[in-house]
Amino acid sequence: MSRPFDSMDPKVMDDDMLKVAVVEQGPQEEAGQLAKQEGILFKDVRSLQLDFRNILRIDNLWQFENLQKLQLNNNIIERIEGLENLIHLVWLDLSFNNIEAIEGLDTLVNLEDLSLSNNRIAKIDSLDALVKLQVLSLGNNQIGNIMNIIYLRQFSCLRTLTLSENPIAEAEEYKEFIYAYLPDLVYLDFRRIDEQAREASKLKHQYSIDEMKHREALMRARLEDEKAQRQMLEEHKLAFIERLNGPFLFNSMYSEDVEGNKLSSLPGVDELLETYKDKFVIICLNIFEYGLKQQEKRMAELDTFNECIQDAIRENQEQGKLKVTKFEEKHLLNLNAIREESDLPNIEKKLIECSDDITDLFNVLMTLEMQLVEQLEETINIFERNITDMVGLFIENVQSLMAQCRDLENHHHEKILEIAINTLEKILKNEMDEDLPDDVRALFVDKDTIVNAVGASHDIHLLKIDNREDELVTGINSWCAHLLDKIHREEIVRNRKRVKEINQYIDHMQSELDNLECGDIIDI
Repeated sequence: MSRPFDSMDPKVMDDDMLKVAVVEQGPQEEAGQLAKQEGILFKDVRSLQLDFRNILRIDNLWQFENLQKLQLNNNIIERIEGLENLIHLVWLDLSFNNIEAIEGLDTLVNLEDLSLSNNRIAKIDSLDALVKLQVLSLGNNQIGNIMNIIYLRQFSCLRTLTLSENPIAEAEEYKEFIYAYLPDLVYLDFRRIDEQAREASKLKHQYSIDEMKHREALMRARLEDEKAQRQMLEEHKLAFIERLNGPFLFNSMYSEDVEGNKLSSLPGVDELLETYKDKFVIICLNIFEYGLKQQEKRMAELDTFNECIQDAIRENQEQGKLKVTKFEEKHLLNLNAIREESDLPNIEKKLIECSDDITDLFNVLMTLEMQLVEQLEETINIFERNITDMVGLFIENVQSLMAQCRDLENHHHEKILEIAINTLEKILKNEMDEDLPDDVRALFVDKDTIVNAVGASHDIHLLKIDNREDELVTGINSWCAHLLDKIHREEIVRNRKRVKEINQYIDHMQSELDNLECGDIIDI
């Protein structure tokens, strides 16, 4: 059962408590004593035991980023929280607390064993992210609706389930229902499921299970389709031509066009609008197809560039390794010769030779690095020109196609205006045979009113086209600028790192030589 805390002194999970727990549970031998003196980094802790400490709230665990096992049972915790950074957690025990709802587990995607027994939980939910869950303990809670079991069907890895001492465990068909609807379960309430009982339960619930499987299959298909649609949309966004593979842009022009929608009810406009839409969508599809091809070319150019960069770096590194290997072979022989030499002048001569070799190696490695910098700079400049030209050409051609959309809109506007003025003349002469909706007829007061209405519709359409063009141009220009900036920054970081590596290596070799020199001179 859950633990009352009226008579207890609730404790705060602070750094002091955590440090004490880590030290208590750490190694006690010599290595453990050393760790206590130097301090144990929370990020290095893999297992943490915090049971029977009267903890009211989970807190301050963000530093335990590599924790795999966490024991928080027998406390007075009321909410599952503060665990979002423990993404490597595999085992979690929150039994014997005062938890009322399952929550706060969305990031624990590696969790395999979860114990929430002896709490106040009434519903099984909010476990969707735990795709690796194998063991779930929910005994002695307040779960009363047996349909909670259906929720657990999505956990294909679940093999062990504990639900004893819940209201649902008292239901007549409790075990039969679980056997039938959780076919992959192996253990229920600490007992292995009998296969004959499982098969009998399946037969008894066969019709309902078949219906459920059908619904689940439809749901999976829908979710997979939605996922595919999202992935496709992301791919289109990367090419900056999302929602241009159909009538989306055209429909958006009329979605907020009140006057245009009214005018569409005029005689002859339906046919005109259909023709306009067909031609407009064809241009959008041309932009879309062209955008996909250009995206493919840009990615191929980027892949070629990255390959050239990596090849150049790899070749340069191989040259450097050969130089270092050759140096180290000679250096080792010289050091052994110095150690065996007893004549001081000869020692000093060999030491000078070794120091000169170190200096020569430094110059060679730095020369190789400078050569690589120049080579990479040239490669980057070529790529920058190529990708900038590709982006510029793409923008130029897209703007040309967008101009065709504007030409279509201008032509359509002229036709609509012509129809509207003719309609106005008929209305004024009482020659209008067709009935018009009241809100449409209200536009035909005079020529200025109808011209303004048609013009307002036209302006909305042009604005939609202009905005979509600006969005595309801004997007690809921003992508290009960020890409080039990233490439230049990465090269600067690579160069600095390599120079630092060379200096550290040379300093180490020189320090080793200096220590040897001092030692030999003292010995002599």
